[in-house]
Amino acid sequence: MFFPPYPIYAVRGSGSRIWDADGSERIDFINNYSALIHGHNHPRIVEAIIRQAETLLAVSLPTEKEIALAELIAGRLPTVEQVRFCNSGTEAVLYAIKAARAFTGRAKIAKVEGAYHGSAETASVGVTPPPSLFGPADTPSSVPGSGNTMGIAGDVVVLPMNDVENGRRILRAHAADLAGIIVDPLVKNLGFLPASRAFLQMLREEADANGALLIYDEVYSMRLGFHGAQGAVGVLPDLTAMGKIIGGGLPVGAVGGPERIMAALFDPRQGARLAHGGTFNANPMTMAAGLAALEMLDQAAFDRLSRLGDRLRAGLREALRIANVPGAVRGAASMVQLWHTDRDIETYRDLVAARGENVDVQKRAETVFRYFLNNGMLIGAPGFFVLSTAITEDEVDFAIETALQALRTL
Repeated sequence: MFFPPYPIYAVRGSGSRIWDADGSERIDFINNYSALIHGHNHPRIVEAIIRQAETLLAVSLPTEKEIALAELIAGRLPTVEQVRFCNSGTEAVLYAIKAARAFTGRAKIAKVEGAYHGSAETASVGVTPPPSLFGPADTPSSVPGSGNTMGIAGDVVVLPMNDVENGRRILRAHAADLAGIIVDPLVKNLGFLPASRAFLQMLREEADANGALLIYDEVYSMRLGFHGAQGAVGVLPDLTAMGKIIGGGLPVGAVGGPERIMAALFDPRQGARLAHGGTFNANPMTMAAGLAALEMLDQAAFDRLSRLGDRLRAGLREALRIANVPGAVRGAASMVQLWHTDRDIETYRDLVAARGENVDVQKRAETVFRYFLNNGMLIGAPGFFVLSTAITEDEVDFAIETALQALRTL
């Protein structure tokens, strides 16, 4: 994370707290962008890492902990029967997309305008297009990310967020070439905006009709519940990309799905249509940390995190009311977004318009972010919070009071 005039360098973390090189202590409300579901240096995770380090750091062979973690994930996510581990959410999405192409023999991938799915080439199309390249609202243009080519963009179909009618029309226009549809059920870059059930159901119907695969990016939204986002929303995908919370704080990613797809793609006994090499795939250290983390992340832990999220959202809304400044609060479960505009943000274009209409929106966000930073809290810019089990109700209340004081300075 960089912000002017200089970045903060971390030296130590424990529980909900982080200390920087100047000795300043802060409550960490970003938790390595969601990866630290149990906060910093949870004793059980640290112990698992130490025990594993004493026996096996890395190896080009499978291990029992890889099986144990895969079985735990498969026991929770309704559509996951087999898992392939990698090293980041970006890699997970990359391989989910490659899997859809290899399974169908087609090229095109559909995604939502403004949705972030990591930095791989296909996934980075249409994430932050400038207004000059938007194209029609009902048929968004495929705009390549920086460093990519129009050739990459040509294999991506961009959908307007939660627009059932136009989304269906666009997908049908590309049905013969469509390999997969990727969607995050809770779009982080749109302030944790949920994909509507009607929109998800339309994607499921069109994937089935076209013979394409529906991919859920649950790298963030797996936080929605014990059975993941798919269990919470009730519309099921074919493949699931995972990361962050399944690694116990170490680098991790995974692709999961039913055996009929996963075995056909990755099982060498069945011809393995898709190569999946990687020096640190399913490395023993991450498997040990992830297993310890997910074993602690039971239904009670999810319920408590959701209550803390509800408490923070309610408190931030009250702070906005008392301070009498424009803003809105969004999110679900343990993910919270504070907007500094009261404009309805339902699409990426709404977000761009809100920032363009009022230059103070960005300034307010920067002011509040810096106030938190200078008063004992680390949040995500431009104003999001991702909670950990280490955070207490008192710390949530401190965040609400800090937000009120920050908003009053505006």
